[in-house]
Amino acid sequence: MHKAFRLITLTFTVLISLAGCGGGSSDEPDDGIFINAGSDRSVNEQTTVQLSGQVQSSADTLTYSWTVTPLLAIDHPDTSASTASFAAPTVAEAVDYTFTLSVNDGAGNSASDSVVISVQPINESPIADIQLAQWPALGNNVYPAGVILQLDASGSIDPDNSTTDAIVAYQWQQLAGSNVLDGAVIDAPQLSFQTPIAEQSQQLTFSVTVTDNEQAQGVAEITLTVQSADQTLPTVSAGVDHAVFSGESIILAGEASSSVPAAEPLSESWRNDSGVSIVIDDADNAQTFAVAPEVTVETELELTFVVVDQFGNEVEDGIIVSVQAQPLVTMNDTGVLQQASLDQLGTQHLNDFPGQDGQRGQDRIADNGLQEKAGRGQAGFDFTRLNQNGDEVDNVDLPWLCVRDNITGYVWEIKTDLAGLHATENSYSWYQTTNNGGFDGDPNGVDTQCTLAQCNTADFIEAVNDEGLCGFFDWRLPSHDELLSILHFGQQQGPMLDTDYFPSSGDPDQAPLWYWTRQPNADGVQDELAQAAWAIDFASGTDNFLNKRTAARIRLVRAGRP
Repeated sequence: MHKAFRLITLTFTVLISLAGCGGGSSDEPDDGIFINAGSDRSVNEQTTVQLSGQVQSSADTLTYSWTVTPLLAIDHPDTSASTASFAAPTVAEAVDYTFTLSVNDGAGNSASDSVVISVQPINESPIADIQLAQWPALGNNVYPAGVILQLDASGSIDPDNSTTDAIVAYQWQQLAGSNVLDGAVIDAPQLSFQTPIAEQSQQLTFSVTVTDNEQAQGVAEITLTVQSADQTLPTVSAGVDHAVFSGESIILAGEASSSVPAAEPLSESWRNDSGVSIVIDDADNAQTFAVAPEVTVETELELTFVVVDQFGNEVEDGIIVSVQAQPLVTMNDTGVLQQASLDQLGTQHLNDFPGQDGQRGQDRIADNGLQEKAGRGQAGFDFTRLNQNGDEVDNVDLPWLCVRDNITGYVWEIKTDLAGLHATENSYSWYQTTNNGGFDGDPNGVDTQCTLAQCNTADFIEAVNDEGLCGFFDWRLPSHDELLSILHFGQQQGPMLDTDYFPSSGDPDQAPLWYWTRQPNADGVQDELAQAAWAIDFASGTDNFLNKRTAARIRLVRAGRP
């Protein structure tokens, strides 16, 4: 019995000794639970670190948990095991993290122990990078004098930190060449400066020092060759290639400049390299135009803009203009020849505002002298006078009653200042028994006046066909688009018509000068019946719908191209 007692006493002493020699922060055994979180150690930043504790307990089931100060994310998916892990963060200097492992046996018994893990910075130096766009038509890193360049170091990287804020500082220096950094911002990702203007070419060398968020640095250099003043060529642009029809205006919008003041003024001219004869309005002006020649098949023109500076340097740029044969025209142009800028309106050609009505189409072709007309007329209009028999009348001193539009094929009634059926002052209400929007209109509207018993459109059409005006018996009210086709929007005063062919159309000072069309209008509907019809004002060129009982003028039409 004495020997057995001594053995038990020795065993108990050893257990107490082991409990006192655990991990760096081990607790004393608590109700049979012994825990050791491991030894303190150091790890590198941006690595995955494993955590594992040792526990002795007689309990069948234990639950583990890890905590840390300062706070970090710990990956501990299985709380029945002591193993866990964490990602060591990026640090600028060593940081100590205290990890505590706690365990309980579900019976109210628990224990904990801590371990200190020091995360050490492992920093690679950043890689500085300088980018500069190459100058067109010059060698690698060769640039003109007097131009603005921008060196860009924003592409510098930190190999061990891929975040966008890895580079925290930039510092530029000029190492060689004429000083160009006075007043420049030298602590930003980009460096802008103007190349020097000198009699001799020279080299400029720059460096940039980049610093990462752990204060490591990287350096890059770049060397440029800057041309001398007389080597620096003007910048020249002939504009853009485009296409026109024969007789239209070709826009010649050349632009030239020099970054060297002594190279100016520049001599500018246009040259025709096409082998096809064309007329250039002012060949010694950068901003001008040419008249597209008459062609039967698509033809390409080569036009070259030539610039010579005060050093004798000559630079050229060209455009290709595709000229297409005039298409068969079946509708009138607008009559507009004027061109507009932001603050003026006139007949001069304005290259800075291309694509205007006054630069294209039949009106411009006619003004350039390349429209072949069967008759005559202002701008692109082509009219022929007809007498009572429907024969052509070329002598303005001879009587004529109708006008044929040689573009559209329509034949139009002419008004007169004399009293009678075709008097310009006659007015009529709109009346139509078919295609009328459900409402015939008014057979004798308010304020109408004419030589008929009832002043309405239907009775007037019947009277003119009974008369056989110009030998025709199929006169009708025009549609909206038909009546719109003879509007001359280029008129500066008077009715908006070619008054040489459409006289006595009304006094624009008594505007509006409404003329009926045959089309009812959906906006003037009452009880699903169209109470209004379209009309066009020849004083302003606008259209609108009028109540069908309104007194308005009539201009009849017949025929037209299918």
